[in-house]
Amino acid sequence: MPAVPASLYDRRMDERQFYDERREEKPMKLVCPSCRRDDTYPIRWMVRTKKKVAPRGMGREDQMKFDKARSYMVRMDDIVACRKCRKRIELTGQSVMLVDAAMPRPGDADFDPETFGNR
Repeated sequence: MPAVPASLYDRRMDERQFYDERREEKPMKLVCPSCRRDDTYPIRWMVRTKKKVAPRGMGREDQMKFDKARSYMVRMDDIVACRKCRKRIELTGQSVMLVDAAMPRPGDADFDPETFGNR
């Protein structure tokens, strides 16, 4: 009798099934390090919102992962070009942000990407 591979018994659910995904563009004010011009640039984000109801066919471990899951955003752009001198502006700071109703989001007036997670 042939041995059954362990991968057939290990039927863990893909974590992406816990979320609804959508792409958004948020304006962010940046300063060019070369020409010192400040401007607002559209930055692309992937927003992953946790589903309200768990997907079917989950095991106990998957259910525990789903209960702990939170909505979050992933920044898709790492570099933008200055509109005046065309030099590259590298985006620093957090590239993944947890989405919470009490926290400011990109595009809000009080949003500061450098101190976003330090509250």
